[in-house]
Amino acid sequence: MLTYERVFRMVQLKNLLNYSNNILEIERFHDYCPNGLQVEGKTEIKKIVSGVTASQALIDAAIKEKADVLLVHHGYFWKGEDARIVGLKYQRIQSLINEGINLIAYHLPLDAHPLYGNNAKLAEILDLDIAGSFPSTNDAVGMYGTLKTPLSAGEFSQKIGGALAREPLHIGENSEQIHTVAWCSGAAQNYIEAAAELGVDAYLSGEISEQTVHLAREYGLHYYAAGHHATERYGVQALAEHLAVHFDLDHQFIDIANPV
Repeated sequence: MLTYERVFRMVQLKNLLNYSNNILEIERFHDYCPNGLQVEGKTEIKKIVSGVTASQALIDAAIKEKADVLLVHHGYFWKGEDARIVGLKYQRIQSLINEGINLIAYHLPLDAHPLYGNNAKLAEILDLDIAGSFPSTNDAVGMYGTLKTPLSAGEFSQKIGGALAREPLHIGENSEQIHTVAWCSGAAQNYIEAAAELGVDAYLSGEISEQTVHLAREYGLHYYAAGHHATERYGVQALAEHLAVHFDLDHQFIDIANPV
């Protein structure tokens, strides 16, 4: 039997960037890092590898898969970090440059996007109807809404664990009912007070801090810490897959496991 290998098109890097920057409206956000192209490589793009964080393990995997673009949620050059390109940062960037791989990173814009964002995808995965965004700022990234089918707090915890393949830490009584939920992926535990002001039954994020437990209890709010990495696997996949379809490119998502 004859087999045929699919032939993908090539696109100019600038066209890919212009398109993705525009649909994510990156200029709208006051972020902690640059959004868009962070490390420049080849000018013609055929294959995208996507992943959550631009670790050395992900870079090595992208090299093995002959990627032209590495698209991530967590890139480099964060506000307040050492600006010098030394040590691990040097090794990572050198690996990208040596192979001509473009590093493209979207942080808050990828949390907030109504179709391809982390929080929009969480709503899809967890059967949540989106009612709006919070907090009330121009670059709000969190969302709130309702469960399509109300569940007990314990059942919702099980649903989160099954959907994200990671058991969440739940603060609250399992027998109580959950109808309304606010959620924000990643390290957004500090939004808990803004979530409480919405009057929702539960708030879901990636991480938890010591004070989060007390706030949840005192507000009478169920809190779910579902994992930073686990809650942010889906936006970058959705965006990369959209770009691949739009430009007829090859795409592969690589998940570097992270228990946090």
